[in-house]
Parts: sequence; structure tokens; C-alpha cells
Amino acid sequence: MRSFCQARRRLSNEVETLQRIVSTLVNKNDEIHNFIDMLNHTISNVQVNSSNAISELDEEFDGLYSVLHEMKGSMANTIQQEEARKIQALQDQLSQCSRALESSEELLELAVQSLDIQNPVELLEVENIDWIVTVASAFRLSLKPKVSDSMTHMMVDFALEKRMLQAVKFLPVPKAPEIDVAACLVADNCITISWRMPEEDSRIDHFVLEYRKTNFDGLPRLKGEQHWELVDYIKATQYTLSGLKFDTKYMNLRVQACNKAVAGEYSDPVTLETKAFVFSLDSTSSHLNLKVEDTYVEWDPTGGKGQEKIKGKENKNRSNTASPKRSTNSPRASARASRDRFAGESYTVLGDTAVESGQHYWEVRAQKDCKSYSVGVTYRNPGKFDQLGKTNSSWCIHINNWLQTTFSAKHNNKAKTLDIPVPDRIGVYCDFDGGQLSFYNASSKALLHTFRTKFTQPLLPGFMIWCGGLTVTTGLQVPSAVKTLQKSENGLGGSTSSLNNVA
Repeated sequence: MRSFCQARRRLSNEVETLQRIVSTLVNKNDEIHNFIDMLNHTISNVQVNSSNAISELDEEFDGLYSVLHEMKGSMANTIQQEEARKIQALQDQLSQCSRALESSEELLELAVQSLDIQNPVELLEVENIDWIVTVASAFRLSLKPKVSDSMTHMMVDFALEKRMLQAVKFLPVPKAPEIDVAACLVADNCITISWRMPEEDSRIDHFVLEYRKTNFDGLPRLKGEQHWELVDYIKATQYTLSGLKFDTKYMNLRVQACNKAVAGEYSDPVTLETKAFVFSLDSTSSHLNLKVEDTYVEWDPTGGKGQEKIKGKENKNRSNTASPKRSTNSPRASARASRDRFAGESYTVLGDTAVESGQHYWEVRAQKDCKSYSVGVTYRNPGKFDQLGKTNSSWCIHINNWLQTTFSAKHNNKAKTLDIPVPDRIGVYCDFDGGQLSFYNASSKALLHTFRTKFTQPLLPGFMIWCGGLTVTTGLQVPSAVKTLQKSENGLGGSTSSLNNVA
């Protein structure tokens, strides 16, 4: 018998070992598949980017050719204009010379004829010929060309430009930044990311930060992921993403450096954990007088009319339709399992995800015309007529705005008046393992009230409303200010419930 038990233990250990091996191999195969997808995607990108680079190179050279062709035309036109100017000047001078020569030849003929005159009287008639010759245009004409035939002043020397063109290289690309994971901070639904350059580069003009949400740890995946969000023109080597909703487990981040011309390679991506409590409102069990949509609930006085028949038909159809059983191991699935719809005066809606361990935080904002509402938690399976704070398995704060405003903490059908103003937004902090439920002014983080007990079952966020509407904000981390207050004894500035009991 003893050897049999030992054999069973060995067999059980072997099975556990094999299960761990199988799980490890499955994860490793998944990583390899993801890496193969990344390699194929990179090959495709290399081909596309190379084609784009060649196209851009063609465009740059075509532009250069166009500029050179335009310059050649302009300079050739200048040479032709200079040619025309010189020719015109020489032709004008040639015309003057022709006229002067013609006049000089006429005078020459007159002078020769005068030599043959024998009659003194006739000779006296041409005695002024010397004066005529003196003032003749031929003797006032410059026999030097007005312009030279040289065109050397229109020559060009592109030796320097040729050397510059021969020295043209591809643009200097900034190196990939290095993200300093140790300096990165995730807090208060903000992510501060820091990086540095591997070496000094004075030509860097700015940085580009890209991020995206994911549910996978490790290297970024290609399939089934969200698009990268972009923050451009970052001048420093640190940036804070604020106002984020952490509705996934992780965030991928990467950075690239840019100079005036081009962007460099991306840094190696980092994956930071962005864990927070995320839930929606469970419309399948909410009171019929409540209109529920995701994280918003609104009082609807006509909601119950005519819907019981619809509900009956839905239930009938469900019972007639065979469906395979699904696992209800997840907090969300188990939270919704087989729960009756709230009825009577329990105008309640619950969250669809249970709190089973850890510290969690969410916020609630009420409409200004909201007459009465409660915010708190309850164990998983309240009765359909149960109201928050009126059972030993639910805890809440209640606001009543009829005639005058009353503010109270409720548990086990006992109430404690809270003599403090009602905030616009209420923060709910639940430390399941520490047995603490606290309510805060979500804006100032001032403590409103704290319940201390020992939670023995999973908790569901609960909301009760009559007239008006509530907006629930999830995907929030526990604020740093709340964490600081938790370290203070019993919470400063608020109250600790005298209604506490061990549940």
C-alpha cells in the first residue's frame, strides 16, 4: 500500500512536470510564431521601403536635372543676348563706316577733279575744299571696334559643383534611442518614459514617441493588435503620457530620433505593465427600471413596462436552444453566472467582474439631477430584492438629494451620517486582502469613509440609483495620494465606520 502511494505521488509529480513542460513549449512556440510573423513583416517592409527610397531618389535626381536644364537654358539665353548686343554694336559701327567711306570717296573724286582745273577762276570756286575735307565724317570716325569678339566672360567652371555633387551621400540618419526602463514610471494612470542617445548627436531636432495597448507581455505582436498612437515633436528625452485608461494589461512603447531631414530607427520596444481593475455594468441582472450601457446607468421610470413579456420570450428561447457549457472560471463569467434580475425597490446594477484579491480603485460621477444613489460593493449573489447597505453582505455610501441632501455610510441595515460635503466624483478603494473598503473625494483625494472587515467571498461593485444617472470610470490605478493616505493611521480627514463587523 505504501509503495502504491509513493508510485501515485511520483506519477502526480511527473504529470505536473510534463504540464509545466507543455506550458513552456506552448509559450515558446507562440513566441517563435510571433517572431516569424515579425521577420516576414520586416522583409515585406524592407522591400516596400527600398522601392520607396528608389522612387524618392529618382524624384531628387529628376529635380536636379530639371534645375540644371533650367539653368542651362537661362545661361544660354544670356549668351545669346550678349551675342546680339555685340553684333548690333558692330553693325551700327559698320554702317557709320560705310557712310563715311562713301562721303570720303566723293571728296576724293572732287579733289582729283580739282587738280585738272586750269582756269584760275574755276579753281577759286573750289578753294574751300580743304575745310570740307577737315570736317568730313571720315576724319571724325573711330577706327577701333566698339566691342571685342571675345566671349570669355560668358564661360563657366563647374569644377566646384562637380566635386560637391560627387561628394553627395545618403542623409545621415540618427541612431536609435535607448529607452531607460529603470527610469520609466507607471503611476496614477500616467506613463513617464525616459530615453537617451547612444552617442551625442547635435543634429537631432526632435523625438517621436509611439505607444499602443496590448494584453501580451514581451515583444510587440503584429496580429490582432491595436494601431500605434503617436506623439510627435518631443524636444526632451522624457515624456509623460497622462489621462490614460488602463483597460489592457500592458503598453508597448518605442521612440525614434529625427533630424531636420529624416527619422532614424525605432528604439527597441519596451513593454510596461498597466494593470488596473476593468469592468462593465451587468445589464443582464439589473433592475428593469435601469437603462444600462457599458459603464453608464440611468433611471428609466418606464423601463419595466412591457419588458417582462420580452424577458419571458428570451428565457423561453434560451431554454429551447441547446448550447455547450462554457467555463465560468474567470471573474467576469462567474460574476454573471445564474443571477436573478433585481426587482421591487432594489434599483440596483452590479459590475460584471468580481474582486477576489488585491487592491483596486474606480470612480463614480452622478448627474446633477440625481435624486438618490448608492455606491459600494456586495458579495456575489445578493437576493433580487436586496438593497445595498441593508444586508450584512454589502457596504456602501448613500446620497439622498430629496428636499435636503443627506450623506451616509451603510452596512447591515445600519447607517452612519457623514457630516461632509458630497463630492462631484466619488473614488472607491477596495483592499480585498486587507479587508478595507474606502471612499474618497475623487478630485481632492480626501477620505470620506472607511469600512474595515474581513471579506470571505468575492466582491462585486454595486450601484443603486433612483432618478438621474451614474457614470462609472474603470481602468484606473490606485492613485498615489490614496496609497499615501492608506499608510496614515485610519485615514486622515475622513471617518472609519463603527458599523464594521466580520463578515
